[in-house]
Amino acid sequence: MVFEINQKIHSLKDVKVLLQEGSRIVLGPQARKRIVYCREYLDSRMKTQKEPIYGITTGFGSLCNVSIDPEDLSQLQKNLVMSHACSIGEEVPQEIVKLMMAFKIKSLSYGYSGVQLKTVERLVEMFNNKVYPVVYQQGSLGASGDLAPLANMCLPLLGLGEVRYNGEKLPAAQVCSEFGWEPITLASKEGLALLNGTQFMLSFAVWNLLKAKRLMEQADMIAALSLDAFDGRLEPFTHGVHAIRPHNGQIETAAAIRNILAGSEIAGRPKQHVQDPYSFRCVPQVHGASKDALAHIENVFVTELNSATDNPTILPDEDMIVSAGNFHGQPLAINLDFLAIAIAEIGSISERRTYQLISGKRELPSFLVARPGLNSGFMIPQYAQASVVSQNKMLCMPNSVDTVDSSQGQEDHVSMGANAATKCFRVVNNVEEILAIELFNAAQALEFRRPLKSSPIIEELVAEYRKIVNFIEVDEVMYTHINNTVKFLQSL
Repeated sequence: MVFEINQKIHSLKDVKVLLQEGSRIVLGPQARKRIVYCREYLDSRMKTQKEPIYGITTGFGSLCNVSIDPEDLSQLQKNLVMSHACSIGEEVPQEIVKLMMAFKIKSLSYGYSGVQLKTVERLVEMFNNKVYPVVYQQGSLGASGDLAPLANMCLPLLGLGEVRYNGEKLPAAQVCSEFGWEPITLASKEGLALLNGTQFMLSFAVWNLLKAKRLMEQADMIAALSLDAFDGRLEPFTHGVHAIRPHNGQIETAAAIRNILAGSEIAGRPKQHVQDPYSFRCVPQVHGASKDALAHIENVFVTELNSATDNPTILPDEDMIVSAGNFHGQPLAINLDFLAIAIAEIGSISERRTYQLISGKRELPSFLVARPGLNSGFMIPQYAQASVVSQNKMLCMPNSVDTVDSSQGQEDHVSMGANAATKCFRVVNNVEEILAIELFNAAQALEFRRPLKSSPIIEELVAEYRKIVNFIEVDEVMYTHINNTVKFLQSL
């Protein structure tokens, strides 16, 4: 459960350790050497520097032409952190704050930021001692970096703000005192290095994608269960069909469905119908397209994980300090919008399968219950599912096409990547609920095929599910079953 900060990230599997209970960060000797080397270069450069350097000897944003006296440079950086700590709205989940801290440490460790070693070490100490800053979800434009939320995250370095520790929200000064941590006196450029960067949107992006990939696997399993419960045909999943349209995700999905339903008595029996609705027949094409999207998105996110994204960029070996734009979140913003769309479609087709299951077709009773009329059965879970699907459609309006001028027009194009990230977070969680409702319906529908059995994989899944959610004989309170089904999916 140790995350070596020096390691190159090759896939999201490499960062999953950060989400495990008791995970620790190790700041290796190479990272320490790079951090010190860059800081020493900056200190040396400052002794002879005559021309202003943005954010180091000047103000910020549209105040870039205001020079700061040398004796005020530390106060400049502290003022920056305090004044920018403007994140608002809902609190960021602790898991995502952990990722924010780790990704900020990693970005600073490349040695292009000019921070003091003790500043990075303090972030490592906080992470390893489970002291997590309180950060809120709104406030970042996603282009000068995630300024507002990262400022909230860094306030405890100064003994300010709040943290969560041992399950409580406490003043940072109190917790820092318990550990004997004195407030960091920021050196030149440090506040800017801490606040510039994409770690807020990147942390949401990684969390969203990890969950989306898990949901994709569950969507295949649940779709296979629904297909069998609906007495669907397996021919549309024939390999030869997909070999002549060889999208990787499509081929992978068809193979997954064939594997999941191997040995099913229901799938193997003769069918009275010639063709299934699209929501069953086109699972490989729809699920597969989303899988291909996720593969592309992962490549973008992994590149960002291996990047330094603050500004100015300090290049000691080239003897250069360059004010540029690596903090701009557009690569993440576009792909977070893409991720929201890709996973929302999994929820959309899921709801359509549910609708087919309750519609009284193929010898299934209307609304999957005995004596419909007296009993409403599974009528309203589909309503709830449709409501969430509709919300996802509205949430999938792209954030990355929006921009608003800021800092008196100096920062005149922003990514809105942070909004794309938090929006995508809602979409991903919504899809989990949608899939849970499909599972709830499909398991119910399968019982009406007895004594025939589905495949060993499906029967094992349903047997485990029945330990927490029973077959519905007559009307019951349904929301508890839906909530328990969500928990079941989260346990898989």
